[in-house]
Amino acid sequence: MKFIVDAQLPRRLAYFLVEAGHDAIHTLDLPEANRTSDQAVTRRADADDRVVITKDADFVVSHTRDGQPKRMLLVATGNITNRDLLTLFARHLPAITALLEDVPLVQMESQQLIARG
Repeated sequence: MKFIVDAQLPRRLAYFLVEAGHDAIHTLDLPEANRTSDQAVTRRADADDRVVITKDADFVVSHTRDGQPKRMLLVATGNITNRDLLTLFARHLPAITALLEDVPLVQMESQQLIARG
């Protein structure tokens, strides 16, 4: 699966996803880096068939209102350490990718995944 990790999440998450066999980039890899607008992230994600991984609820609004980005993972864990975030991803990655094959929006909370689509 292909992912783009939004600015408020660590670049290490993109590296983790690549190590897990996925194609992943971080907004730091884009020409405008972390100054890339949400609209530009969405355009890139949809053009490359990438899932946007974000904590930004604005993406949920545009997804619900306009269907863009086409697919996304909303990280709704509150503030946790990067280590704990990567541990959650390691635990849930197979289920996340399976859900994203069937629904366009998945919400990851500390204790559960919610298919929202």
